[in-house]
Amino acid sequence: MVKLLNGNLFAQVVLATVLGLGAGLFFPGLADDVGWMTTLFMRLIIMAVGPLLFCIVTLGILGAGSLKTVGRLGGRALLYFEVMTTLALGIAVLVAMMLGLGRGVGFVPTADDAHMIAAYGGHARNLRAEGLSGFLLSLVPHTPADAFAQGNVLQILVFAILVGCCLSGMGEQGAPLVRLIESISALFSRMMGVIIRLAPLGVFGAMTTTTARYGLGTIGHLAGFTVLYFLLVGLFVIGALGGGLRVAGVNPLHFARYFREDLLIVATTTASDAVLPSLMTKLEKLGVDRQVVGIVVPAGYSLNLDALSIYLGLAIIFLANATGTHLTVWQIATLLLTALVTSKGAHGIPGFAIVILAATLASVPSIPPASLVMLLAVDWFAGIARAVGNFAGNCVAPVLIAAWEKRLDHTKMAKALQQP
Repeated sequence: MVKLLNGNLFAQVVLATVLGLGAGLFFPGLADDVGWMTTLFMRLIIMAVGPLLFCIVTLGILGAGSLKTVGRLGGRALLYFEVMTTLALGIAVLVAMMLGLGRGVGFVPTADDAHMIAAYGGHARNLRAEGLSGFLLSLVPHTPADAFAQGNVLQILVFAILVGCCLSGMGEQGAPLVRLIESISALFSRMMGVIIRLAPLGVFGAMTTTTARYGLGTIGHLAGFTVLYFLLVGLFVIGALGGGLRVAGVNPLHFARYFREDLLIVATTTASDAVLPSLMTKLEKLGVDRQVVGIVVPAGYSLNLDALSIYLGLAIIFLANATGTHLTVWQIATLLLTALVTSKGAHGIPGFAIVILAATLASVPSIPPASLVMLLAVDWFAGIARAVGNFAGNCVAPVLIAAWEKRLDHTKMAKALQQP
């Protein structure tokens, strides 16, 4: 047992979830003593979100800029990524709104929660009091340092977009700055890796506090969230990705069987980095043009995160309903646009889903960011579907784009897929 838990973060989170559930049910008074664990974990994440988000968005724009230099192929790849991630996000939000996901939870922020929310209150007041003009003006920070000091995600996004666009046109002159941003990104990615090691602590505190305060009913809501997420990812893979393969003349079942070993590795490790070389080799053996594979697959790992988009869409509505927050059409649009931008280039960041969700919620502070603690426990289970869904999307994207470009060898693919 000790050997299993040693270095196995997933097992540690599972144990923390079970212990927290038991503590909340049988020792509810313990909730006051362990609540600080979750607060500490969330503050550490929020501390690193701003700089990490700046690096992710800036480097994502630089990557997209270099992608465009390959011409029509790069442009079509970018278009495909945007359409698919937007479709996934939109479907998730519509389904969550139709089902009223999260209603009945009744999350009430504590004093500590309110303190965490206060950092974002200024932006919310500007948005309500000054309307569209106030919102547009609030997007531009007085100074770049001011945006980071206040943790204003939208201002950080605007600054990152400007930096990325300018650097992409500077060529060699901007190379030292690009390397600096890459180094800062690596630094904060490593920092996030250290912070994520504390996830079992945060999960134990969150599960104990949530169960003690809201009972098993909330656990049922969280289980429902997770089940719905698995279902939506499955339906998206079968319907959207499988449908796309059929249009391209590829049998989806044979295609899935071809990648079965890779899918198993991704599902058990909740990460797809280890199978990247195998994925690219197998796609070439399927008859996908080498240039298409070389451009689309690496770019897709950062820009084509369909399952993450589904997660963000469900999580936004779940937390809004759970906290009794009424979202206007403008606020929903702001959240979705922020989610689409912040999720680009997020792959490879430890605990990236929680990081991106925290950054997204910060764009509309009406939703208490502390409500994220409710999803901490189930996020690690949702990570299985998220990893498999993202990987499936990046298996299918090169095939569809190659077919679009007429650079797919159907004869070679049919022969490869017929093999057991």
